[in-house]
Amino acid sequence: GQVNVAVRPRQPGSAFKPFVYTQAWRRGYTPSSILFDVATKFPGNGQAYEPKNYDLSERGPISLRKSLQGSLNITAVKLLYLVGVGPVLDLASDLGYTTLTDPDRYGLSLVLGGGEVQLLEHTAAYATLANEGEYFEPTAILEVTTSGGDVLYTFEPEGNQVLDENTARITTNVLSDDNARAFAFG
Repeated sequence: GQVNVAVRPRQPGSAFKPFVYTQAWRRGYTPSSILFDVATKFPGNGQAYEPKNYDLSERGPISLRKSLQGSLNITAVKLLYLVGVGPVLDLASDLGYTTLTDPDRYGLSLVLGGGEVQLLEHTAAYATLANEGEYFEPTAILEVTTSGGDVLYTFEPEGNQVLDENTARITTNVLSDDNARAFAFG
């Protein structure tokens, strides 16, 4: 009861994956691009990092569409490796995240939610996808009126186009493709 989880940084888990894929679209990957969902060891500090899928299975060659829809960890980590942590953090900053500020702190587990974010900023980033790449700073008060109905203040939203609208549409399309999720979630 003493913690406001709306503003307290917390790990978003796999809910951060779409932003890595969004950065991949910006780099020329497409939903039909193929990665191999097979066990892979990535060099790490002292020991190798070997991500596993939630069901401990591997699916071989798989499209990025199916990979994202199935929330597959191995291919998500591979994609972050290919795209780069820095460019993903730059996109996150453009999308309004303020807590992902130390690039040396995040490794490839960033795509699996390894960095803490604020819920309000996280939902604003998803809203940017829904707004076709236009970011609006979260706002709590839209209008203030007197008891007599006189308007004292009206919020005038000022959006900032931080993402190409077609790129945002690709991510939105993949996230709303129920058929692509069926192989993993029924």
